[in-house]
Amino acid sequence: MAELLDERVGFVRRIGLFQATALNMSQMCGIGPFVTIPLMVAAFGGPQAVTGFLAGAVLALADGLIWAELGASLPGAGGSYVYLRQAFQYRTGKLMPFLFVWTAMLFIPLGMSTGVIGFVQYLGYLWPEMSPGQGDLVGLAVTVGVVVLLWRRVENIARLTVVLWTMMIASVVLVIAAAFTHFSPERAFTYPAHAFELTTSHFWTGFAAGLTIGIYDYLGYNTVAYLGAEIRQPGRTIPRAVIQSILGIMTIYLLLQIGTLGVIDWKDMLDPHSTASSSVASAVLEKAWGRGAADAVTVLILLTAVASVFTGLLGGSRVPYDAARDRVFFRPYGTLHPRHRFPVLGLLTMGGVMAAGFLLGRHTDLATIIQLLTTVMVLVQALAQVAAVTVLRRRQPGLRRPYRIWLHPLPSVVALLGWLVIYGYADRNSPGRHPVEWSLAWVGAGVVAFLAWARHEKEWPFGPKRISEEYVGGAAGPGTVPPGGEAGGQGVGGGSGSVGAVG
Repeated sequence: MAELLDERVGFVRRIGLFQATALNMSQMCGIGPFVTIPLMVAAFGGPQAVTGFLAGAVLALADGLIWAELGASLPGAGGSYVYLRQAFQYRTGKLMPFLFVWTAMLFIPLGMSTGVIGFVQYLGYLWPEMSPGQGDLVGLAVTVGVVVLLWRRVENIARLTVVLWTMMIASVVLVIAAAFTHFSPERAFTYPAHAFELTTSHFWTGFAAGLTIGIYDYLGYNTVAYLGAEIRQPGRTIPRAVIQSILGIMTIYLLLQIGTLGVIDWKDMLDPHSTASSSVASAVLEKAWGRGAADAVTVLILLTAVASVFTGLLGGSRVPYDAARDRVFFRPYGTLHPRHRFPVLGLLTMGGVMAAGFLLGRHTDLATIIQLLTTVMVLVQALAQVAAVTVLRRRQPGLRRPYRIWLHPLPSVVALLGWLVIYGYADRNSPGRHPVEWSLAWVGAGVVAFLAWARHEKEWPFGPKRISEEYVGGAAGPGTVPPGGEAGGQGVGGGSGSVGAVG
């Protein structure tokens, strides 16, 4: 009887606004900006690279408002899975949520693997004699360590995240402070000839590459939405955490980018044999405050990288849980740890994919990995969610919406254009890698897998469409209880909305 009650309780809402914002910011500002500043400079060909971070902030804010409305209205475990399931069930059954989980099991841990790659890259500053084999072993050890740290109750994780968030803030503040104590406006704001010549294809190719890198650095503003079933007062907390984290990180990135360009000559960042190309933040600190300070802050940067991977895997591991409970994914993924209440198989699987992605990335370049994971994400998640907001407003007018997108539909149009630019230029910015073709192939394989699954489960198109509007008329969502509460009102898979099948 106790086990049955435990299964019905599911996730518990214990994460408040400060912890939710810290989760987002820790995921957003991991190792990303410390390793992508040289990539951004290479994309634009000069210090005008700051344009990429500005463009990324605009896209992140527009897309973040979409996440804010969907997360506040549908606060369930799995984020996009819930939104796409609710929005597209009327025409294509469970195809879209299935495809999202299919792709998320790839692009989320691949994103986390870039954090581990950056960790090893910066570790090379402290350990210059590190061999490639030793770097591989270190990265795998970090991956295992993160999985072990996540093997606990979410309220303990939330407290640990605040500590990691504090170290992240300390690392970026120290780098920014060091940069502006030795800042040269001439170095930061002297641009090459024709840097902003908008009529050339070279500018727009560089802009698209910079936008891709920029949005990659901002990704993580949606982490709290993946944990929607564990957020206190999600209708207020999720929108505030999303918007506050984007604005906070935007300020940090701009100061970091401009400060770095005012200390390190941008041409040095393009030299593969220069410290500035692999560990630009450490190079800033060494030039400003000496080697000892650079070593100390590099340690903080390494901890920041771990914090980002930690929070990203925390949110990502929840994605297959809700799908499995709805029988849209393999059923073992719907099992929580009997004591600590986290999805065991989701955590272990994504940890394994992250390890494989790290090893793959060690034998290619970081920019290509970013292009590959971004194109897959854009195709199934980003573009689909732009449509989902409008579809849900029409299909579920009675859905409680604690937050509505400001100036709708303008943010949706901005997000749509931004994602299309990223996707359309992906092949140009990764010659010979074909990220668009790979993304289409992966989604195509997902469609084949869905059809096989649907035939076995007798779901649409081999059975009726099963319409479930469990969030209409209620805000808590299925399978969650408040802190210290009992399961009631809405059991797992239940809800106060209508559940039925249509032919």
